Amino acid sequence: MKDFMPFMLALFVLAIVLRVSFFFTIVYFLVATYILVRLWSRRAVSSLRVGREFNERAFTGDEVPVHLTVHNTGLLPVPWLELAESIPLPLQSGRFQRQAVSLGAREQWRHTYHLSCRRRGYYHVGPLTLQTGDLLGLDAGSRLSVEPSPMLVYPRVVPLTDLGIPTRSPLVALPAKSPLFEDPSRLMGVREYRRGDSPRRIHWPATARTGSLVVKQYQPAIARDTMICLDMHDEGYTPRRLYEATELAIVAAASIASHIVLREGLAVGLATEAFDPVAEQRRHISLPPRTERAHLMAGVLETLARVQLTPDAPIATWLRAESARISWGATMVVITGRESEALYEALLGLQRGGRSPALVLIHPDPTPPALQGRAEALGIRVHRVRIERDLETWR
Repeated sequence: MKDFMPFMLALFVLAIVLRVSFFFTIVYFLVATYILVRLWSRRAVSSLRVGREFNERAFTGDEVPVHLTVHNTGLLPVPWLELAESIPLPLQSGRFQRQAVSLGAREQWRHTYHLSCRRRGYYHVGPLTLQTGDLLGLDAGSRLSVEPSPMLVYPRVVPLTDLGIPTRSPLVALPAKSPLFEDPSRLMGVREYRRGDSPRRIHWPATARTGSLVVKQYQPAIARDTMICLDMHDEGYTPRRLYEATELAIVAAASIASHIVLREGLAVGLATEAFDPVAEQRRHISLPPRTERAHLMAGVLETLARVQLTPDAPIATWLRAESARISWGATMVVITGRESEALYEALLGLQRGGRSPALVLIHPDPTPPALQGRAEALGIRVHRVRIERDLETWR
């Protein structure tokens, strides 16, 4: 089309110079054609109605179908229409092929493609760009754009069977379905010693009688509240495994929360200091413990789907302030990647404040010599998680 206007101008000048009426006729015809196709394409675009429908919530590993609909509501046909959709890389199940279609009067076109949710996160699907023009190629600049739609991918949830997270709540009189919480005052038996069991659980009289190491088993009990405290500080994990460790930490938090609400019917909350892409800033997020499924999905899991690493927010600096928001005797599950003196001081402060801390270390480095035995001396149970399977076989 860039060469069309100079061509008409040259033809018009030639018609004036030669004074040939046939050339004037050609110029008038081309000008009329040009105006007609421009009006046609503009009117055709204004008659297009475009829709994009899909489930805006999904879990990691899901395949989500996206339904595109283009409806020509006008009486003028659309000779050609090219569609191009922008899809985030973690959601692509294959490169979206540009679609070229033609639509008659009142005709509707439908197309379905799939999003592959390989990674949790907050995304935007789109924008969808449509371009049309005339058959002669004189006008190819008519465009229509459809705004992007938000897409939230929840983190993976691993089924848990046996968690040894303690409680100090005085309200521990009701039996639980699985040993998520244990009451040390209610001994229910013994079992064989397993690697990783704390020496504090060894039942020495029974060991002497049987001749092999056995440990105490306590009756499961219900604690009132559990607060999951997730470390999203970029220095809280091993640098060489920063991405894998933080993603596994989020999977651990989501799995524990899901287990507590869905399996045990208990209250769970979430606290973290992280960058939120929705707010486009770092913020402290604190969701008080609740038992509803809606709280689990729209609160805890949605937050875990969005949060990203942030600097200058070590977990030890806000743990004590967070403990003041929950009731006495509540369990606080601290998920991080590194042991430190500041962290153990914060956990000790939780104990002295009447809370029961449990420490979950993700892809941990070997314990520094200065901190060896510190958790055991404080009576804090430590779980070390290196792969997702460690969550399934948690003891």
